[in-house]
Amino acid sequence: MITAKNLRYAYPGTNQETLHGLNFHIEKKEIFGFLGPSGAGKSTTQKILIGLLQGYRGNLEVMNQEVSTWDYDFYQHVGVSFELPNHYLKLTALENLRYFKSLYSGQTHQPEEVLEWVGLEADANKKVADYSKGMKIRLNVARSLIHQPKILFLDEPTSGLDPVNARKIKDLILEVRSRGTTVFVTTHNMMVADELCDRVAFITSGNISVIDAPSTLKKKHGKRSILVEYLNQEQHLFQQEFPLDRLGDNKDFIILLKANHRIETIHSQETTLDNIFIEVTGEELKK
Repeated sequence: MITAKNLRYAYPGTNQETLHGLNFHIEKKEIFGFLGPSGAGKSTTQKILIGLLQGYRGNLEVMNQEVSTWDYDFYQHVGVSFELPNHYLKLTALENLRYFKSLYSGQTHQPEEVLEWVGLEADANKKVADYSKGMKIRLNVARSLIHQPKILFLDEPTSGLDPVNARKIKDLILEVRSRGTTVFVTTHNMMVADELCDRVAFITSGNISVIDAPSTLKKKHGKRSILVEYLNQEQHLFQQEFPLDRLGDNKDFIILLKANHRIETIHSQETTLDNIFIEVTGEELKK
């Protein structure tokens, strides 16, 4: 669905490139995460992909056509949810969605339906000016889905949301993908990326340092061991670490399991995407 080859970009009036030759591809029905701190080039890449920034160098194809050659029909096929809310504040949520629905020539969802998906059905007739930031963000997502896009671009989709509504949006993203939509997510939130993305790209200072599945990255960079916490007969808490390889043949591990101890936890020493990002790029994920 998306292929970038040696993608470069410098903002007008500057000699310094923001993107330094990005190479990546995104398959149909894939959730692809573009991960990096503020200023890394995430938003610039997304703006080029959706046609807001012109004058890039290299090759960038979306739906088998160079982005620079697409006309306005392009926006019949893509949905975009920006991090910052941008709605008609004097209109209700329902009026906003009815207006944006009217702009598309193809098949669309009903506004009431997408409002229910994001948990705003009870506030459909409330003016958006009276919405909280989290409600406006959810309305962004609803608007991006109204025309059944083939590709969905999401910028920090759970930013500003409480855990319940963040879970609702993440479940919705997975549901949309299951229906055939390709999803491009830009975020600095590694927990969101780990939970949602089939593959992720680490981007810092306009360069991609690694692209892989979160599970593959964690296996590659994690520690192959397990940590056992247990209480002895005197109710003192102890920890013991064992190599994961040939664990079933480890005599000390078997003895511990058979001993008269209360096992509290057994955890594999899996690393996190945050730790991997720091290890690979040398930078911390800060917004």
